[in-house]
Amino acid sequence: MNETLMQLLAWMAGSVLGVIFFGGLWWTVRQGVASQRPLLWFLGSLLLRVGITLAGFYFVSNGHWQRLLLCLLGFVMARLIVTRLTRSSEENQVRPAQEASHAP
Repeated sequence: MNETLMQLLAWMAGSVLGVIFFGGLWWTVRQGVASQRPLLWFLGSLLLRVGITLAGFYFVSNGHWQRLLLCLLGFVMARLIVTRLTRSSEENQVRPAQEASHAP
């Protein structure tokens, strides 16, 4: 295959890995906070997300540092996108009214 195409695929794979990792983190926090056993949620999710991400980086790089770097770039870009998307959904939620301050 063409090396440019392989580098593009490495970048896209890094983006997918980033969405899986950070989207999974967001989902885990939402589930874990409401759970009676949050330790199981957070620990299980951490092991699963890190395992998927490390295996993905290993297979995508295939011994080429350029592919590894592009995969990492896609991963970081996905982090920025997921952070922005999840932040906007939280800001749209109704916030409780703040108490008015009164002078004594």
